[in-house]
Amino acid sequence: MGKKSLSSSSQSWWWGGWRYLHPQHNLRRPQLLALFIISFVALTWLLSGLESLSVEHQLENVKKQIRSWSIVEEEDDPLNVERRRAVKEAMIHAWTCYEMYAWGRDELQPQTRDGVDSFGGLGATLVDSLDTLYIMGLDEQFQRAREWVAKSLNFNKNYEASVFETTIRVIGGLLSAYDLSDDKVFLEKARDIADRLLPAWNTPSGIPYNIINLRYGDAHNPRWTGGKSILADAGSEQLEFIALSQRTNDPKYQQKVEYVIEELHKTFPADGLLPIYIDPHTGITSYSKISFGAMGDSFYEYLLKAWIQGNKTESVTHYREMWETSMKGLKSLIRRTTPSSYAYICEKTGSSLSDKMDELACFAPGMLALGSTGYGTDEAEIFLSLAEELAWTCYNFYQTTPTKLAGENYYFAAGQDMTVGTPWSILRPETVESLFYLWRLTGNKTYQEWGWNIFQAFEKNSRVDTGYSGLKDVSSGEKDNMMQSFFLAETLKYLYLLFSPPSFISLDEWVFNTEAHPLRIATRHANGETYSTIGQDRLQERFHGRKGRSGSN
Repeated sequence: MGKKSLSSSSQSWWWGGWRYLHPQHNLRRPQLLALFIISFVALTWLLSGLESLSVEHQLENVKKQIRSWSIVEEEDDPLNVERRRAVKEAMIHAWTCYEMYAWGRDELQPQTRDGVDSFGGLGATLVDSLDTLYIMGLDEQFQRAREWVAKSLNFNKNYEASVFETTIRVIGGLLSAYDLSDDKVFLEKARDIADRLLPAWNTPSGIPYNIINLRYGDAHNPRWTGGKSILADAGSEQLEFIALSQRTNDPKYQQKVEYVIEELHKTFPADGLLPIYIDPHTGITSYSKISFGAMGDSFYEYLLKAWIQGNKTESVTHYREMWETSMKGLKSLIRRTTPSSYAYICEKTGSSLSDKMDELACFAPGMLALGSTGYGTDEAEIFLSLAEELAWTCYNFYQTTPTKLAGENYYFAAGQDMTVGTPWSILRPETVESLFYLWRLTGNKTYQEWGWNIFQAFEKNSRVDTGYSGLKDVSSGEKDNMMQSFFLAETLKYLYLLFSPPSFISLDEWVFNTEAHPLRIATRHANGETYSTIGQDRLQERFHGRKGRSGSN
């Protein structure tokens, strides 16, 4: 078909109005031409300025939100100020190198100056670091990361993802960024990835499979577990999925993860200690080791923290009761060395104890300290004392090596204190995490000194021009080629908070997931499961007016 003709009235308007834009018309009228050019330039400048102003306004909003978190350094201990600045500089160095060599990739390889997608290309380090950037007031870095999340973070991938790792790093990181910034882009992304993980819970027992394809939703367990689900993996999604249900008012996420606890509660043993393998078809635990290290650790952590997340109300009492039962079991695993009487947590298989402790288990002192406040006075002192003993052991995991960095695990032979087992060190946070909790809960500055010594060891042995590397051997100091995402998400964040005032990210208002992502505490009520958020009014005023990892990860 030909072009439609203009009506006579349209033609009259066209030639009557737009003829003034015709070059021949304006060449005969230079004054009009000059006026037209000036008007056009002014309009272009105005529109450009408005667009620029819009972008600057967005950035300024982020800056205002972050500045509201600024610590009043004039009122703080000058030594803490100095140390906090040093940790912040370390974060800037790590992040800048990540931006330079591995932007958008899962993790930075400092030695080869490139990135690797060890988590399927989900931008693990970037998402893991969002709240650390926010908390440290690194507003420009946070804004760049936020833009990447909004425009480039894509979960529609034909990738076999770990449900656990994706939950604690990605969902946890996004939810924490949302709780801190109130930017809904983070909540929308968290819901997207959570929906992709949900089919993992579609098992006969409700115990989830540990691996799922993000595009197709096919779920299964690793072959090396014999088809079994891993305790820490299956029992460490509660904080994130409960928080997601609270933020979205959609109960399906919470229902999936709380059903797991209900099933485990039905056959919970008298000592509260569960083997690391569970059959997803029957929900029954399999004969396997009991550990507060790899593959067991964060299950016990989340029992306590789900109680705290619900603001310790009656509706979450069962979490606390299960945790206290497990702590009786933990005490049965405690042994002490000679000659120095270092307390450590054994592993157990059947009735046999193994004198081995993972560095991963060094989250336990912090957990015990955090949970001690829920006991009566006498029991609280017992558990706090045990926490302090275990923290001393974990600190010496670091101090007894030539590099002053801890190995992956330790053995305790008769008549000896401790011997490094697996010699690598991959920038783990667990000991620093416990020092943070102990300092917050006791006010004892000794824990700050220990944390500072560990930080200096990282600076001396792990810092390179292109980021931070783990060590292949804590004796020789030989470096590996990986800057783990949890170094930015956990290790540096806990160090920063160790030297910050207790009111900053208060433990009365926030609970940390096992990847150190702070989530707002929300009071849970049994009648209708309504929620109210601790500190929410004050936060709005401010802003707007463990892991089940194996050593190979």
